[in-house]
Amino acid sequence: MAKIIGGIGTSHVPTIGVAYDKGRQNEPAWAPLFDGYKPVAAWLEAQKADVLVFFYNDHGTTFFFDMYPTFALGVGEHFPVADEGAGLRNLPPIRGDVKLQAHIAQSLVNDEFDLTVFQDKPIDHGVASPLPLLWPHQPDWPGTVVPIAINVLQYPLPTARRCYRLGQAVRRAIESYPEDLRVVVVGTGGLSHQIHGERTGFNNTEWDMKFLELLQNDPEQLTKMTHTDFVRLGGAESVEQIMWLAMRGALGGPIRKIHQNYYLATTTAMTVVLYEDDLESEVRV
Repeated sequence: MAKIIGGIGTSHVPTIGVAYDKGRQNEPAWAPLFDGYKPVAAWLEAQKADVLVFFYNDHGTTFFFDMYPTFALGVGEHFPVADEGAGLRNLPPIRGDVKLQAHIAQSLVNDEFDLTVFQDKPIDHGVASPLPLLWPHQPDWPGTVVPIAINVLQYPLPTARRCYRLGQAVRRAIESYPEDLRVVVVGTGGLSHQIHGERTGFNNTEWDMKFLELLQNDPEQLTKMTHTDFVRLGGAESVEQIMWLAMRGALGGPIRKIHQNYYLATTTAMTVVLYEDDLESEVRV
């Protein structure tokens, strides 16, 4: 049977992908960020992860505001990496596993999630920005991706609790899949940032640290928060944190944090955190 072996929370700032493509990993301004992903990449390699389930949001690439679904799951053998204005990236198409994706889609519908299913659509920086920092990609990715898009752009948004329950439903779907696969769930976005309006450039490191502590130890408290709470504490775009709650819901019970990197050099608190189930192996990086 398939098994979730860990979870990752990561920012998906588009400039991360631009800096990566331009080979800036060792520049003083970028090295603290890229170095922070190396232990996570090493853990994924050591654990031989087969699948990454990404909870992310689309930025007007796959969908647009005339038809923007609450939850959407991609089904396909490959997904092209979107050109978001900086040119096509030198990355292979993102690999998919149709049987697993279709199983999760069916399971979520049976679990009473009204799900949109998409095919043959490009995937933007919501996934493609952090992905090459987690997995090598030459000549191809070592595993497959299940893309699950969550609406954090166009109100009304799903609640924090609904996203947490989505993660729990994804866990049930994965654990009911008969093939032996090692799965890691990834929540993207955030943490604190606002990129428009009167509070442009707003960050709140104190809240970021509190959020990470609650995410690990008391996620139920976070599920009681409104979108306004997230915006007030972390800035307008920090509502993306509800996607981290989907990842946390998929992890289930007690977890332990085995790596964290927090880097606030631009308008976004760029963060990567790695979790294991508290009953998982004692592998350390």
